[in-house]
Amino acid sequence: MKVVLISRSKEKLDKVASEIREKYQVETKVIVADFGETEDTYTRIKAGLEGLEIGVLVNNVGISYAYPEYFLDVPDLDKTIDQMTNINILSVCKMTRLVLPGMLERSKGVVLNIASAAGMYPTPLLTLYSATKAFVDFFSRGLQAEYKSKGIIVQSVLPYYVATKMSKIRKPTFDKPSPEMYVRAALGTVGLQSRTSGCIPHALIGWIFSFLPTSTAINFLMKKNKQIRARHMKKMKEN
Repeated sequence: MKVVLISRSKEKLDKVASEIREKYQVETKVIVADFGETEDTYTRIKAGLEGLEIGVLVNNVGISYAYPEYFLDVPDLDKTIDQMTNINILSVCKMTRLVLPGMLERSKGVVLNIASAAGMYPTPLLTLYSATKAFVDFFSRGLQAEYKSKGIIVQSVLPYYVATKMSKIRKPTFDKPSPEMYVRAALGTVGLQSRTSGCIPHALIGWIFSFLPTSTAINFLMKKNKQIRARHMKKMKEN
């Protein structure tokens, strides 16, 4: 498949595009867009996608907190609210809006929406992030019900930790896989599960969590995030 990459850093986009071209001999195109800004972003993307037949849309753009924090104490709170809702919620709706009509015309297509396990339960100290990911999950499940009879697959992907820059995990482990391992496993679920944890270790964690009453899960997450916050604060003081 030919690939269109959309993100805000042209330098990084060009680097990934050339890697894909060299490794897979696949035609690639880049569109520079900052999903944190709403002004003209989607007009520019629409123009860039003009005439292209998009078979698969991956809504993967997202931001989280720098560290777990109480809502009112989140640094740059007003800016964070705007950016997080624009990037984590608005982008999913708008990109789907741009691409879905073509899929509908052809009676086939796949929309993969990357939510988060943090959206399965209210996650204290990551409250805003958790709520945006719950939106992505609900939006995906609703769309799947609306469009599955029309030949379109909409999948909600709910990962736990993956070893990425955003999670600040450097070394992959069994339950914190590398992006490559996670994506390979998650793609194996497309068309089989409309809602997936993506890989077996994450499915196991989700299965264990499913036995907990919601209040117990929330209390557990609060305790865990308070510990992470305390470690971050300690490190900040030492620096």
